Formats: sequence, structure tokens, C-alpha cells
Amino acid sequence: MSRKLKNALIGITTYGRKDALPFSLPSAYIDAVRAAGGTPILLPPGETEPARLLEPLDGLIISGGGDINPVWYNGSDHPSIYSVDGDRDVFELQLAKFALEHHLPVFGICRGLQILIVAAGGTLIPHLPEVYGTSVLHRLDPEPGRRLSTEHMVKISAESRLANCVQNTHISVVSWHHQAVHQVPPGWRVVAHALEDEVIEAVEHEDHPWAIGVQWHPELSANDPNHQRIFQAFIQATYTQQRLLIA
Repeated sequence: MSRKLKNALIGITTYGRKDALPFSLPSAYIDAVRAAGGTPILLPPGETEPARLLEPLDGLIISGGGDINPVWYNGSDHPSIYSVDGDRDVFELQLAKFALEHHLPVFGICRGLQILIVAAGGTLIPHLPEVYGTSVLHRLDPEPGRRLSTEHMVKISAESRLANCVQNTHISVVSWHHQAVHQVPPGWRVVAHALEDEVIEAVEHEDHPWAIGVQWHPELSANDPNHQRIFQAFIQATYTQQRLLIA
């Protein structure tokens, strides 16, 4: 008798604990996973053996958030760098390395894309306006207590797995970042750019069964089929991996 596929358990990393506040995560991530047919499991930073958390899971989403400490990619400090969380950096870098080494489907969103790249040895641009100018606003100027998203167009390589997921090569995205990939590490390829300024907007692994990172926030476009299809493809990839493991 063949074993039945279990419901896809998807780990999602959370924001760290700051000033004694609770661990947290915007509900849009959870809603997007549920809408695509997965069951979300929240993964707060601070675990001493993070790899053990992934063993029962079928996929990993590394969520957005504050900046990565530039020491992890031999970068320089910059006054625009904000909300650095050492515990979260260590935790997510370990999770990313485990997912990549063990062929666990992994989806990096905004900061999550950057974690995947840094975990593989790549580097980041500390502050986009100093390199690319402001012809495209990748986030609006922050207000006291608020950091504001914006929208712009992205072009996706027609030959990429991401384009196959989205079923489109030009899409509007919700953007909320001031950093981006600089040097792409071996094993990864760039598959999307901002339409006007060519900032790297998505990457995918060349050999991993399903490892994709996007610099935008697809969870904030819940009613857009282009972005829904990314989550659906990610969940489907977890079932494909299940079939391989039980075959």
C-alpha cells in the first residue's frame, strides 16, 4: 500500500524579540500559505539546534524584516541599516544552509532572499539610492514608527522557473526594501530585475529542487493571481519532494 501524502507543513521564520516584545509575524504570510494549501508553522529565532526544527517540515519560508548585519557578507556599516537582530541572523542563516544542503523547498521573501544569498557566500548593496539613484522607489521614505511600501514593475526571465510559476514575465510588485543583491554566489542565477533601474529582484538556485528568492512582498498582493501562483508552486514543490521521499 502506498503511503498517503501529508498536508504540507511550512515553516515561516518570524521577527525577533525586541525590547521584551513578543515574537511576531505579519498575518499576510500565514494567509498566503493557507490559501495555497499549506499549514504554517512559525519559527522564532533563538533555537540552539535550528536544523531539528526543519526535519518534520516540508518547506521553509524565510520572511522579510530588518537588515542583515553586514559582518556576515564582509560589508561595511551604513547609517541606513536598521533593525539588525543578531539572533535572527544566526538562526536564519543556519536554516537557509540546511534547506539548501538537504533539498528542502525554500522560498525567500525580501530579507529572506538576502539571507539565501548571504548564506551561499554572496554580498549585498547596503543602500540602493547610493548606487541606483531614485528613478525607482523601492520603498517610500520612512515615517516615525512606520516604513512604507510602494509598487513598481519587474521583468522576469522567460526561461526561469519563476516565470513558469507566475505565468507572466512582467508584473507589478509591492516593494519595501533599501538593499539588494550585489554579488550572486555560485549555483544561483538572477531571474528578475526592476523594469526601469535593473535592480536584482529575484534569484533561483540552479540545482536545488525549489529554491527561489524574491525581493518584493508577494504576500501583500493576496488578490493578484501572479503572486498567488508563486505560493501555489512552492506548496506543490513540497508535495513533489514528499513523493520522492516515499517512492
